[in-house]
Amino acid sequence: MATNTTSPAASSSAGSMSTISVLSVVLLSVALAVGLPGNSFVVWSIVKKMQKRSVTALLVLNLALADLAVLLTAPFFLHFLAQGSWSFKVTGCRMCHYVCGVSMYASVLLITVMSLDRSLAVARPFLSQKVRTKAIARWVLVGIWVVSFLLATPVLLYRTVSLLPNKTTLVCYSKYPSEGHRAFHLLFEAITGFLLPFLAVVASYSDIGRRLQARRFRRSRRTGRLVVLIILAFAAFWLPYHFVNLAEAGRALAGLGQNDPAGQRLKLARYVLIALAFLSSSVNPVLYACAGGGLLRSAGVGFVAKMLEATGSEGSSSRRRGTLGQTARVPDATQEPSPTESIMTSSNPLA
Repeated sequence: MATNTTSPAASSSAGSMSTISVLSVVLLSVALAVGLPGNSFVVWSIVKKMQKRSVTALLVLNLALADLAVLLTAPFFLHFLAQGSWSFKVTGCRMCHYVCGVSMYASVLLITVMSLDRSLAVARPFLSQKVRTKAIARWVLVGIWVVSFLLATPVLLYRTVSLLPNKTTLVCYSKYPSEGHRAFHLLFEAITGFLLPFLAVVASYSDIGRRLQARRFRRSRRTGRLVVLIILAFAAFWLPYHFVNLAEAGRALAGLGQNDPAGQRLKLARYVLIALAFLSSSVNPVLYACAGGGLLRSAGVGFVAKMLEATGSEGSSSRRRGTLGQTARVPDATQEPSPTESIMTSSNPLA
């Protein structure tokens, strides 16, 4: 991490780092300004406005809580970018990044569960109605959070704080015993935090699209476009970050360091992409507001609760129409969900 501050290359690097810092501050500030009140409103709506919370509401609630957790670390990173030095010691360094890791895994796993739930409702509506209970949902949620805490533990092992050669600047960074450890961590995060969950999401919606198209539902094209947009948004926020992870892992396996020009460019790109990933935690409330436009005008601040009640399957409406708005009759068992329901049961915080 040492640099020769008198060389032209160092001056160029310093200028690039300054630009990256400004861009990161802007992205983090936007994420905090939009996501913190937005997700707080979603939590308040579900906790205070819903007397009977459906499975969908429980999933959305946990999604909002995961987004809030990562957004609450943004002020620490903004302080670092503003001051140019890490002021919260090793404990603060590890905990901030650990919370981000836990939130990332929880969000991705919740998205995957929502996608599988949607696919099961279309493919096996009677089985979905049987297993989709709040009791099972609570156990699934506990499992998601436990797995998330476990998957994020490498952050605690590798994060540390060190002084730069100027002896005045502290940085919070990942320190690995060897390049093999670095490659393992980067590959582990990319595979478990993006590749496998994303493949499950794509497989789920591919199956949904195939089944709906085979039955020639009137709104299949509109819902298909919506599903594609959700998946593209999910990829747009996280694919660049994990692509850098894979590139750095490949360089580590090849024995290449981080101090050559390519390594420095990847390092600078990572700073921006981490800040961009924070924006994924602020998108869901915007999606809910767009999906519930009509309810927003009629129900006011209670529109989120009304929207979630409309997609719930555990109340009296489910007994009349079957799980997830589908009837108990076989010909109608795969009734296509409305665009609003599709968003609420399959949207993601990374979208």
